[in-house]
Formats: sequence, C-alpha cells, structure tokens
Amino acid sequence: MRKVSLLLLMQLIAFATFAQFTLYGVVKGNEEPLAGASVVIKNTFYGVSTNEDGSFLFRNLKKGTYHLKVSFIGFETKEVQVNLNGNKDILIELQPDVVLTDEILISATRAKEKTPMTYSNVTQEELESKNLGQDIPYLLQLTPSFVATSDAGAGVGYTNFRIRGTDLNRINVSIDGIPISEAESHGTWFVDIPDLASSLENVQIQRGVGTSANGAAAFGGTIDLQTNTLQKDAYAEYRTAYGSFNTFKNTISAGTGLINGKFTFDARLSKVSSDGFIDRAFSDLKSFFLSGGYYTEKSVLKLNIFSGFEETYQSWWGVPSVRLNNDMEGMQRYADHWLYSEKQTEEMINSNSRTYNYYTYENQVDHYQQDYYHLHFSHQFNENFHLNTGLHYRYGRGYYENYEPGEDFADYQLPYPVVGEETIEATDLVNRKWLDNDFYGFVYALNYNGNISNFTLGGGWNTYDGDHFGKIIWAQYLGEVDINSDDLKWYKSKGLKKDFNIYGKYNIQLGDMLNLFTDLQYRKINYTIEGIDDDLRDITQEHDFNFFNPKFGIFLQPESNQKAYFSYAVAHREPNRSNYVDADPNGKQPVYETLRDWEAGYSVQSSNFTASANFYYMNYKDQLVLTGEINDVGSGIMVNVDKSYRTGIELQTGWKISPNIQWSGNATFSRNKIKNFTEYVDDWDNGGQQAFNLGTTDLAFSPKLTGNSQFAFSPADNINISFISTYIGKQYIDNTSSDKRALDAYFVNNLKMDYSFNTGLFNEIVLHLMINNLFSEKYESNAWVYSYILGGERYEMDGYFTQAGTNYMIGVDFKF
Repeated sequence: MRKVSLLLLMQLIAFATFAQFTLYGVVKGNEEPLAGASVVIKNTFYGVSTNEDGSFLFRNLKKGTYHLKVSFIGFETKEVQVNLNGNKDILIELQPDVVLTDEILISATRAKEKTPMTYSNVTQEELESKNLGQDIPYLLQLTPSFVATSDAGAGVGYTNFRIRGTDLNRINVSIDGIPISEAESHGTWFVDIPDLASSLENVQIQRGVGTSANGAAAFGGTIDLQTNTLQKDAYAEYRTAYGSFNTFKNTISAGTGLINGKFTFDARLSKVSSDGFIDRAFSDLKSFFLSGGYYTEKSVLKLNIFSGFEETYQSWWGVPSVRLNNDMEGMQRYADHWLYSEKQTEEMINSNSRTYNYYTYENQVDHYQQDYYHLHFSHQFNENFHLNTGLHYRYGRGYYENYEPGEDFADYQLPYPVVGEETIEATDLVNRKWLDNDFYGFVYALNYNGNISNFTLGGGWNTYDGDHFGKIIWAQYLGEVDINSDDLKWYKSKGLKKDFNIYGKYNIQLGDMLNLFTDLQYRKINYTIEGIDDDLRDITQEHDFNFFNPKFGIFLQPESNQKAYFSYAVAHREPNRSNYVDADPNGKQPVYETLRDWEAGYSVQSSNFTASANFYYMNYKDQLVLTGEINDVGSGIMVNVDKSYRTGIELQTGWKISPNIQWSGNATFSRNKIKNFTEYVDDWDNGGQQAFNLGTTDLAFSPKLTGNSQFAFSPADNINISFISTYIGKQYIDNTSSDKRALDAYFVNNLKMDYSFNTGLFNEIVLHLMINNLFSEKYESNAWVYSYILGGERYEMDGYFTQAGTNYMIGVDFKF
C-alpha cells in the first residue's frame, strides 16, 4: 500500500511540475473590444491577434511569470505581467494615444498576422545589431530564400540580391508605402541611399506575389521599409565602426522628442567608405535623413527629406574563370581570340587571382545622387475609418565614366580629324553616360477596420521622366571640335512612364478559426521612349498596358498556437527599358510576363519552440530570360520563354534551448525550371548563331537549397553572442544546366558579439564585433558568361564575383 501511495504521490508531483495552463484574455479600448490587437508573450514564440470580440487565448503554458506586450493602432502599447499558477482570465484596457502614431502610414501595404501570404518581418533591433556598414541586402540575408551578393566582395558598395532566385528587377521595393524601385529598370540599388538602415523602424519581406503595392510589379517578392516612427523623448546617438579593407562608417542622429505634445524633428548624417576587397573597388558613400512631424490625436502630417550620394569604382566585370584557376593557356586565349588586348591580358596574368579588376583607368567610377521628398498625411475619422495619403518627388542624376581605347569617330557621330595629311579614324577617349531623372506622384489608402472585417481602397499615380545621354569629356584627337560643344553628346534619349493603379483589399473573419481575404488590383501603364541609344540606333517606341491582378486567400487558426493559410495570386510585369532598347528591331519583340502564384503554409508555436512550413508554386507565362540570342548589333537580349516555374518548400524553426540560448534556422528546397529551352551560341566560324534544343533546364541563379542558422547565446542581459551560418547551393550562371557554367555551393560562417553598458555620461554604450567568413571560405556569389564557337570548339568568356575571406568590423554606439 505504501508503494502505491508513493507512486501516486510521485505522479501528482510530476503532474504539478509539468502542468499546462490556459491564459484567456480580452483587450479593450474606450471600453470597446479591440479586434486585431497584437498580443505577444515576451521572450517566447507566442503571439496572436485578438478575435472580433477582443479575446485571445494561450494554451499549454507552464506555471510561471509571463510578460505580455499588447498593441493596437491609435492606442498606447501596454506591457502586462501575469503570474500563472492555474487557468486564468484577464482584462487588458488600452489607453488612447495622445497622438496618432506612424504605424498607420504603412497599414495599407503590409501583410498582417492573419493575411494569407508568405512574409518575414525584420525588427529595428535586428537591423541595428548588424548595421556596421554593409548594404541593406546583407542585413536581410538571414530571411528565407534570400541571397545577397557584392560586386566589391565585402557587402559595401554595389550589392545585388535575389528572393527565391528572382532578381532585383522583379522585386517591388517601397519606403512607407511609396515606391522607390526604378520605374524604367524596375530595380533598386541601395548603394544610392547608403545607411538607410539607420533610419528604419522595421522591414517586411513578402515572398511571391504578396499583397498589392504601388510601383513596379512584385514578380517574386516585395520589400517594404518603414522609416523611424515617433519617439516621444529627446535622444542623440553617435555610431562608428571600422574594419577590414579600410572600411569606416560614421553615423550621427538626434531627435527632439515630442515638443508641446505636437511637433517632432529628427535628423541623421552618415558617411561610409571602403577600399573594397576587389582591386580599386573603393566606395565613398554619404547620406542624410531629415524628418519633421505634426501630431494630433486624430492626424499626422510628416515630411521626410533624405538624400544619398555614391561614388564607387567600377567592379562590374568579375574575375574570369581562367584567372581564378590560374589557367595560363586560357588567359592567353583571351588575347589570341581578341577578347582582350595584349596589354589587358598581361594585366590579368600579373594580377591576384581573387582580387583582379578588369578596370585600371583611375577614374572608372560610378557617380550618382538621389534626393527624396516624401510628404505624408494621415487622418483617423473615427475608430473604424482612417485615411493615408502621400506625395513624393525624387530627383536623381549621375553618370558612370569610361576609358575607351581605339574608338571610331563615326561611332560618336564625329568627323574624322586630319593631322597634316593623315586622316585619323580612331582615338582613345573618356566618356560619361548620364542619367538625369525625376520621379513624382501620390499614393493613398482609405482603411476601414471593423470587428469582423477590414477593407482598404488604395492606389497611386506616378510619373517618371528620365533623360539618358552620353558626353565625351576627353579625347586624344578631336580636330576642330570644341570639348565643351554639344556635338560631344553623341546620343540622347528620353523615357517617360506613367503608372496608375487602384486596389481593394477585403478581409472577413468568420468565427474564431476562419478568415477570408481578397485583393483586386487594376494597373495601367503608358511608357514612351524617344531618341537614339549609345549604339546610335533609333529606339523611339510607345507601349500601353492594362493589368488586372487578383489575389485570394484563406487563413485558418484551429488552435491559438496553430495557423494555416492558402492563397492564389496573379501578377503581370511589363518589360523594362533594357528589354525594349536591346531588342532586335527586326525580330520578335518582348511582351509582358504573367505569374500565377500558389502559396500554402502551416505554423505551430509554443513558449520555447516554433516551426513553420510554406509551399509555393510560381508558374510563369512568357518569362523574360537570357537565351544567348543577340540583336542586330550583336548585343545580348532577353527573350520570352513560353513556360517556366519555381516550386519549393520553405521551412523555418526556432528553439529556445534555455533561458539564455536560442537557435533559429530556415531552409528552402526548390526546383526552378524552363520547359523546352533553346540556347543560342555565336558562331564565329560561319557567322550567325547555332541553336541547341536542351529541353527542360534549370533557371539561372536559382539554387535548389539555401539555408541559414543562428545560435544566439546571452550569458548576461548585456552580452549577446551569435554564431551565424549561411549555405547557398550550386547555381547555374546561364539557363543551360551546364556544370561547366555554374557557381559552386558555399557555406559561410560569421561570428557576432555585442556588449552594452551604462555610464554617467551616456544612457548606453554598445560595443560590436563582427567577424565575417570566419573560416575563410573561398567562394563566388555571382557571375556572367558569354559563349562562342571558334574552330569548331565552344569557348567561354566570363566573370565571377569573388567574395572576401575572413574579415572583421568593430563598432561602438554612444546613446545619449
């Protein structure tokens, strides 16, 4: 009997130790339930949105003390401590905020917790801990399916990125809901707005088509950046960092806090410089950010003015594979086959195999500046209706400078000079290719937030006006031509693009478990190009598009800690400027692309563990890809392929191993294919091109496996140590699936350490140490290739973008 009693007692103790409790609560504001309020248990993976009656529920909680963070637009965020030793019901009352907050500015374009789309959020704290000078793509590269690459090899200067293998020209980027993707190229180069991360509150990355946004089509992803929100208290910060390749970053920022309960002013000034890993690939980057706001209980009027300047030495050519592999015979072939001059070949042979830069002219630079003016106005009519509007203007101007040896005067529309009795037909010269452009428009969104449904009517109208021209600034021979004459502008063209869109988003909650979502967008585009290009071809043309982009989704929440969704979305993308300008005027012209995107996901959370899986199938019609085809002057062009697709599964997990050790990771397994692909290769023996029917092939730069891992260890509240790993699988650099033309898989590990402390003079001092590529992995993250046939054999001319070995950054933040 004693044994039985002892056994029962042990079971009772075990039950008490591992007992699971339920926390039920209701969130109210102004004595009314708040549907859609965010409730997060801090230091756990738990987070939910309240139901139509303001209620929320957390199951399977262990005995202990929990800290809840509760937030809702228009109300002050509240933190609540709950001591849980049994099932418990609580009521949380939020107080109306004395002023309307900035989160309302982005509410129309952001995916929310119950939006059935695939997305990731990156917080200000995550950005700050990594922001030691590298470009924004390097601060986002731990998100799923994201691949970043650097021309200069260390993440400072020109960078590139892909999401699910989709290049930056197909990814919509916006700041506070205002589009910043270039209207003609569709791309975003964050080097033009350096250190923007120091003025960001958070970033949301939507993968796939995502929700409707303004500007360029989201054909593989959307990056939505929110600038700093209202800080009610005055502050000042100075951040500095120094590291490998003479990289130096300085940032000064300050804010007044809320003055007289209504006004606030914030400012930031930044400078980043680096010599780069690649020879001569220096960067000189400057930026500022100014913000002024007027806040009332129902309205926000906010003006953001920011600007970025970059001068970078060109490192756009990469390292030929023959140089990487120390292939002397292959390097000599570059001279024998007239790919390089004898001098250029000699320079390549005598260079370092990993830091070689094709360019040697001392001022072979890219020089560009962009100025942004964003005026936002938001007004809350009542608890259900609010309006967001935004006026914007951007002025961009700059050039890239080129040294060109042995150029024919006729190619520059110049007469042949005569020296004595000799007619000069060619000369060495330096030219600048300019882009001078204006981009302006407005965006708006009227939002209704009810207890069981939400509706947004939004859209925008934007105009891009860009001048493209080239000018000779020096030549060995010019004859009677004045160096300051307009005759030295050998080409000039204009691009005028008008983009209008309107969308409606509707979400309805049917009970506690089911949400239905629909999002319908109409987009109208008129694009006109006039003038001649740098090869003296007339490129005058006009195009009109009318796109209808529907999206539908279902969100399910069978339990408070489980979520599932399914969505179907359609996107259309018009060809960009280079697609039109490079096309053969006598051949098939590029047409718009269509994407049909299916997404389905499931996630589960507990206090110490979270896991999610997302399946996607992105089916393309008429996707524009490189096939090797050329135009009438021999330049490569992009061609529509009938059928192609991307499909995969994205896995994410997080595990709080102990109170001070946490692991998070993600992995993407994918297939990315073109059906019935035909490759074209230049035939130098007979002229023209040879065609090769290859059947189904892999899409270029689309690894079958990508993954990230981060172990975070906090031995004390003010010390954080992270070991970060990134794996990128093999990538083909053209669309032929040839192992001869591929980037090897690479596995890179970084170590990050932060230590913070307080002093009498400073509110906080934070020390940072980042060691990148800890084990000095030799890898290349991007490449290009050109193939030709000579003497009956196939050869390649290529460029691989090598990345730095072990390198470091040390930083310190002073916060007043």
